Amino acid sequence: MTMSVGWYLRRLSRMGPQEVAGRVGDTVRRRRWRSAPPDCPSTTGARFTAVLPAGTIAAVPADAAKRLIAEADRLMDGHAEFFGVLRDDLADPDWWRDPKTGRRAPSGYAFDVPYRSEDAVGDIKQIWEPSRHQYLTQLAAAYAITGNERYAERVAEHLRSWWSANPPLSGVHWISGIELGIRLLSWVWIRRLLDGWPGAADLFEGNPVARNQIWHHQRWLAAFPSRGSSANNHVIAETAGQFAAACAFDWFPSSTRWRADALRSLDRHLRGNTYGSGLNRELATEYHGLVLELGLAALAEADAAAVPVPASVRLVLLRMTDALAAIVDNRLRPPRQGDADDGHGLIVDGAGTDRWGSLLATGEAVFGRLDWWPGVTATDVRTPLLAALIKPYAKNGTGPAVSRPDSRPAHFADAGMTILRGPEEIWCRCDGGPHGFLSIAAHAHADALSVEVRHDGVDVLADPGTYCYHGQPEWRQYFRSTLGHNTLQLDGGDQSVSGGPFLWTRHAQSRVLTAETARWSAEHDGYQGTVHQRKVELTAEIQELRIVDEVRGPRREARLAFHLGPAITADLVGNRAQLTWTRDGEDRSAVLDLPAQLSWQAYRGETEPPLGWYSAGFGCKEPATTLIGTGSTDGAEGFTTVLRFRG
Repeated sequence: MTMSVGWYLRRLSRMGPQEVAGRVGDTVRRRRWRSAPPDCPSTTGARFTAVLPAGTIAAVPADAAKRLIAEADRLMDGHAEFFGVLRDDLADPDWWRDPKTGRRAPSGYAFDVPYRSEDAVGDIKQIWEPSRHQYLTQLAAAYAITGNERYAERVAEHLRSWWSANPPLSGVHWISGIELGIRLLSWVWIRRLLDGWPGAADLFEGNPVARNQIWHHQRWLAAFPSRGSSANNHVIAETAGQFAAACAFDWFPSSTRWRADALRSLDRHLRGNTYGSGLNRELATEYHGLVLELGLAALAEADAAAVPVPASVRLVLLRMTDALAAIVDNRLRPPRQGDADDGHGLIVDGAGTDRWGSLLATGEAVFGRLDWWPGVTATDVRTPLLAALIKPYAKNGTGPAVSRPDSRPAHFADAGMTILRGPEEIWCRCDGGPHGFLSIAAHAHADALSVEVRHDGVDVLADPGTYCYHGQPEWRQYFRSTLGHNTLQLDGGDQSVSGGPFLWTRHAQSRVLTAETARWSAEHDGYQGTVHQRKVELTAEIQELRIVDEVRGPRREARLAFHLGPAITADLVGNRAQLTWTRDGEDRSAVLDLPAQLSWQAYRGETEPPLGWYSAGFGCKEPATTLIGTGSTDGAEGFTTVLRFRG
């Protein structure tokens, strides 16, 4: 995908004067940097002191260690999976090749590489992901647990290979700040986890190539921060990585300045990216997880290096953790709202580890759990590692006195999110919040007033997910469209207007009218001249969810969509759908009575155009049933949908 002149004009229109000036400065700087990059300043006596406290590795639960070692052994055999693509070449990877398309990114000055063009580069996410080196943190953690030097030797081999293939400012891995930031964080943890290996010092502080790479990564991040309308999760990753490296690899004349600047930026942007309620302002749940992971990792480096941090940093991370505990369902699954690209801040666990349970376990260790928090029984490697470095919140004056919720919050007014809960583990998310974050709302979907319903953790009325970012515009458009969510589409268009794959030029404005224990209502003005209002009521006694859609304004053609989860089988007759599924070997069922004024049809796995799909993870999609009701907004009675679960 290449960007047209029209896209650049639309993108420019979403920037303020300060951002425009900053980007002009970035352009000038890129041209200046085209000449040979400077040498890393000479350093003497470089040492790595940010080691894990004694006994930390012994605290790793046995089952979590077993999962990690199994994952490490697969990696040693060259096997890995990135975004649905199975790879068997990771024993000796080509750092610039996309295995999905077979294309290899061109060489040359980094800022000349057309990374948005799949024809020229391939799938950029497939190329970038292994070079975050998070699979190497897994191998390093396997060494720390087992003492088996073959894991450490493989890590060293791959780092030396990467450093040789990717000299500063050359090629595709020097384009995006989020990649450099996460890579630096990985290197810090690799060095920490390899500390007992005799070759660790020669690989890092005693290696001029490693020092040069670390210095150039930090120089790059200091020069090209994400700014203005792009200051979302990317800037958190950039500043967290910069701060971590400046704490742990404090070997350079600029280290003190880089550390101070990164900490100020991290503090400002953590607050800017987070609502007072603790939810991430992008309203994309996976980015809530990413930002929380990055913030906790940065806090670990601060405490390991005895660097004081503003109280607001810990307070934001505390509120994010409490908010996460509040919104998950009974199986610890959070909403599937907005974009998701499976991005992680720090990976030291094996496959099968529950990401959200891991974050809550870390939150319990660092901040302390509240009585209403859901229980976490699963184990992980990361929690004892982070908890060994981060000072507990309530001790040593590391946290201010703060009021935490006495009971589980159900409504987050600033984010417009409401969670309705009922018996038999009925969970319903209602969306009446802002369209997204900042002027471009990069990771938003056109999903105003959508609902997401689960029963005992199973998606019944599902948010279909994200699937892709680059290279497949028709799929990108579908998964973030109004029709791609459980809400009402009018006149065949989206509620908000897209200007590109990460750009919205007009945002629907939503307003929550009612938010009670079992009732919610909201409205939005995304269709100009028309107001769509939705009411949702959960009657716990009969396990019934009632949804009423009303439209005020001129007659419009309407399509009402309900996307079923991939586990759900639907038998649609007229305007009634019998839903069945299995959970833990037990048959479950529900009845979905749909508005009779509309003509209903089931779709599954359609491609022209896309309809009836579910994406469980980035790069993956599978057919799922979507029910579409077609008609018009004539009449004043509205559209009533009733979902009734059977006991």
